[in-house]
Amino acid sequence: MSRNCLVVDLDKCIGCHACEVACKNENGIALGEYWNRVLQIGPHGTFPDLEQYWLPVQCQQCEDAPCVHVCPTGASYRDADGKVLVDKEKCIGCKYCMMACPYGVRSWNTKEKAVEKCTLCGQLTSAGQEPACVAACCANARFYGDLDDPGSDVSKAVAAADPASVHTLHDAGNKPLTRYILSDKIAAWHDVDAIKPASDAQDAAWFAKEA
Repeated sequence: MSRNCLVVDLDKCIGCHACEVACKNENGIALGEYWNRVLQIGPHGTFPDLEQYWLPVQCQQCEDAPCVHVCPTGASYRDADGKVLVDKEKCIGCKYCMMACPYGVRSWNTKEKAVEKCTLCGQLTSAGQEPACVAACCANARFYGDLDDPGSDVSKAVAAADPASVHTLHDAGNKPLTRYILSDKIAAWHDVDAIKPASDAQDAAWFAKEA
């Protein structure tokens, strides 16, 4: 089974939010709902020694996905390609999956009365195209592919990075697949449970936990 995911190079990410916009445009996501959100992490430190970075967050395509385990109808499932998806036809709106997700990256579609999330743009990748967020990234900071394929863009990006610079969001036993590349020359990595929103990321309090 493939391990398709995104890799984001935070050394390159400029926080332009193009991936957010492209995601909403491609997937027709309603106002106020997000499948991909860019958080500002920082600034941290004491002036003038400050550092910050931007952290795009979306479904982490967990290998042991808690959202799939708790779904009573099979609406949250893993397809033949290994991707974690939502079948809206089966969703009964219990929102158990939203509560189970460690990263708060599932949205409630009020109009359709169903949970939804990043699909890795299966409608595009099945046709050999890149996910909308990857294609729209002006900094070339986003990659898509199979981590088990050494020739994929994601594997090449991870292989080219210092192992100490490759991170995942907090792993609570769910084994998130998404990889983030952040080197110490840019900023120190902050675990999700230590993140507090700052500046324009104040609307992302849903994602932050008190340290």
